[in-house]
Amino acid sequence: MKKYLLDLTVTSVEWLTGRHVLMKLTHDEPLPEALPGQFVEVRIDNVPSTFLRRPISINNIDRARNELWLLVAAIGNGTRRLARLTVGERLNCLMPLGNAFKVMDSTLLVGGGVGMAPMFFLGKRMQEQGLTPTFLLGARTASEVLLLDEFRQLGPVYVTTEDGSLGEKGFVTNHSILKEKSFEKIATCGPKPMMMAVARYAKAHGIACEVSLENMMACGLGACLCCVEKTVRGNLCVCKEGPVFNINDLLWQI
Repeated sequence: MKKYLLDLTVTSVEWLTGRHVLMKLTHDEPLPEALPGQFVEVRIDNVPSTFLRRPISINNIDRARNELWLLVAAIGNGTRRLARLTVGERLNCLMPLGNAFKVMDSTLLVGGGVGMAPMFFLGKRMQEQGLTPTFLLGARTASEVLLLDEFRQLGPVYVTTEDGSLGEKGFVTNHSILKEKSFEKIATCGPKPMMMAVARYAKAHGIACEVSLENMMACGLGACLCCVEKTVRGNLCVCKEGPVFNINDLLWQI
């Protein structure tokens, strides 16, 4: 897909938790096409310690409002500066980057933390194609289950929290929905230990599974080689050949 370097204008900044921000941005022209699983590289200005762009998954593209949604975890100097942007300010974005999830019926979408972001975009695309996504969201506590109302508008939502404050207590791979219903495919994004557990479950049950890796990225174009992942096809750049991989292509010990 063609890539664009755009100066987008902030239309909304909503703090969902003490460290998670939903940012919406627009452009004078229609936003370029993008697919679930792809990401943008944003330039962080006015932070001397931040030289490289930051990769952020595309949370949604609202065509009616011509808005790009980015779900940001403000945990470092760069992302904290990003979260402090205000309505009307500009953000330079390189997009869309990477590959995408394959859309198919009977798919369970598993998200954890800001890994919930591409799951929402994927679920929306499924709904647009007449499919009903099923979501399984995992978090440490209830307040960190992000965009719950929005997810519920797309399909059934199941939740696990480590402290039991919402949904079932435990991890996503322990949720009862996995015993009650069968799926032909699982798509997942989140912390690597969570994705490895999901991949282990999928492999054990003969379910196709795609994961969205979150390796450290800098250029987003496959030039700097800092995001390399070992695969059955050799060392591949996650930003270019991924971030979405079939688990059968990875050398994970699962």
